[in-house]
Amino acid sequence: MDYGIVSIVIPLLTIILAILTKDVIVSLMGGIFVGLLVLNGYNPLDSFVALFDGIISLFSEGWIVKTLIFILLVGAIIRLLTISGAINSFVIYLSQKYRFIDSPRGAMLLAYFIGVVIFIESSITSLVAGTIAKPLCDKNGVSREKLAYICDSTSAPICSLIMLNAWGALLLGLIVTAIESHIITGSGVSLLIASIPYNFYAIFTLIILFGVIWFGVDIGAMKEAKPIPYIEANLDQNSISTPYRVLLPIVVLVLSVPIGLYLTGDGDILKGSGSTSVYYSVIVTLLFMYLYFIPTKILTHENYFKGFYEGIGDMIPIVIIMIFALLIGKIIGDLGTAKYLSSILSGNISPIFIPLLIFWVSSITAFSTGTSWGTFSIMMPIALAIGATMDIHIPLIIASVISGGIFGDHASPISDTTIISSMSADCDHISHVNTQLPYALIAGFLASVGFLVSGWFFG
Repeated sequence: MDYGIVSIVIPLLTIILAILTKDVIVSLMGGIFVGLLVLNGYNPLDSFVALFDGIISLFSEGWIVKTLIFILLVGAIIRLLTISGAINSFVIYLSQKYRFIDSPRGAMLLAYFIGVVIFIESSITSLVAGTIAKPLCDKNGVSREKLAYICDSTSAPICSLIMLNAWGALLLGLIVTAIESHIITGSGVSLLIASIPYNFYAIFTLIILFGVIWFGVDIGAMKEAKPIPYIEANLDQNSISTPYRVLLPIVVLVLSVPIGLYLTGDGDILKGSGSTSVYYSVIVTLLFMYLYFIPTKILTHENYFKGFYEGIGDMIPIVIIMIFALLIGKIIGDLGTAKYLSSILSGNISPIFIPLLIFWVSSITAFSTGTSWGTFSIMMPIALAIGATMDIHIPLIIASVISGGIFGDHASPISDTTIISSMSADCDHISHVNTQLPYALIAGFLASVGFLVSGWFFG
């Protein structure tokens, strides 16, 4: 059934509710229920039952369960690093050894460069950057909203530019499928690499972010964001002098991901499962922390598991948000939002405007559904077919889908990466969305200009 404009109204209603009420869970439930009303012939009883049956059905998909457990176990890692004094001792170590980091600019640059260096998986990028830089940001008066913006802006953009990760595997698979279907010609790897210089949104986002950090630019709601008071813990002299209590678990966490990708991909890292890899990476990290912290008496067995359970408890609100975000994404898919948006591209349109329109439609799709990967999977086949038919430079078409997916996902309050960035910085979710949006819109505008100019050049 074709729901037409209604398929657009439902996600927009959810997003407007989130901004107005400041309560993302209630807003998501409202959007979900209205969407289910439409799908169930406006029968409220059937919609009520479908709401809770839909939640249960999510747990039938392995990648969703692994993602939710990953979030819970991330909370345990953060809590253990905190109660062990590892994070505070690391902050003091950096302050003593590298004084240039102990400043507002230095703290933000630390988060920025961690995000750039760790390109294996977007969730891991946000987690590591937020966990390490958060105390330094607090100590130097940098708001949690600013840190969440840095974490969010160096996760997906970096992963889409340095694609030696699951992002590259997904995109390469979509391109190769189009080649094997004789929609386009060429080498999948070559086309994907050639698209990188046209990934305008990711490039402009990183440039803008560096400028914001270096020059201390606050615009929009970011001007009102207040830093969290920093309370320095009482530490013994040994804890003050070592960074290893933080670095060793983080190294294990980061290295476990490519190993997981290699093993799940049967020796090919580009074919590995991202959800499985990050799931096992946090399990391996927690095991390592137990074997490291208990024998060295950093924590007792009792305190370890107390912190473990408390950390899981800290993440329950985030998991609830994620469950509802996943459910509304499924409902929006059933409503045919992406199909309706893609129909905008049909008709007699000049090839000059096609890359720009693909970027816009991909952005709206990702913004409405809260998923860049889902947008890639939906829009890439459509965009490649349009590009081949109209003889448009294929790497430019590929980049327009990637940029659009990241832009919409970056700006959406129901995006998983936005949610995880809020979590990693311990920042109110709606506050993060509101403070980040102006920067995202500036990068989106510049990317639009880039795709328009490129469309004119290749058209």
